Amino acid sequence: MKFLLTSSGICNPSISDALVDLLGKPIAESTALFIPTGVYPFPGGSMRAWKAIHGQASIPLSQLGWKSLGNLELTALPTIREENWVPAVREADALLVWGGDVLYLTYWLRRSGLADLLPSLSDTVYVGVSAGSIAVTLYNCDAEFDLGFVPAGSDRAQDADRALGLGLVDFTLYPHLNHPDMEDAELSNIQKWASGIPVPTYAIDDNTAIKVVDGVVDVISEGDWKLINP
Repeated sequence: MKFLLTSSGICNPSISDALVDLLGKPIAESTALFIPTGVYPFPGGSMRAWKAIHGQASIPLSQLGWKSLGNLELTALPTIREENWVPAVREADALLVWGGDVLYLTYWLRRSGLADLLPSLSDTVYVGVSAGSIAVTLYNCDAEFDLGFVPAGSDRAQDADRALGLGLVDFTLYPHLNHPDMEDAELSNIQKWASGIPVPTYAIDDNTAIKVVDGVVDVISEGDWKLINP
């Protein structure tokens, strides 16, 4: 796949230009499927999902003027015949993967079957926001936080100690660098976490994105970022 991994959506002209470049055509001529699943574990998750889908969230993603926009709910897919959802995924120009709980999102990406399908989508652009970006990397920087939202007895916690993402790119990502409302996103804290990770870590702020095509990484930024090597 082609990846545009953002901290806070398509929030500036440079990231918008990168998206258009990956699509190979204007957004107004492109089709997309929106995946809100990651936000459900949080308080008010259903309302957050509705706002994100309808473009009422502050993070720009669904409201960019797509030619068409559909909803792809991962928790529903195991109960649907594959021939009734896989073609829609293959035909979409972009998959828009919202933020939230990384552990929950990766769980449903795997259980839904979408994770197995993603590597075959060579012409599709995967656009991630926060957790949606972390999910395709090698490690989940939010694992400890995510465990607080796992119901007692859920099998979702079984592999949480490994904190593994899907590994569709060969690095990991820490979003919201130096966000004023997120103490854990201070650079010193990110560096401490990254010191225990055996792959490169990109710390990116809300005006930065990581573009990946055929394994080649390009940082798109109008803000701050730092590459932390093991």
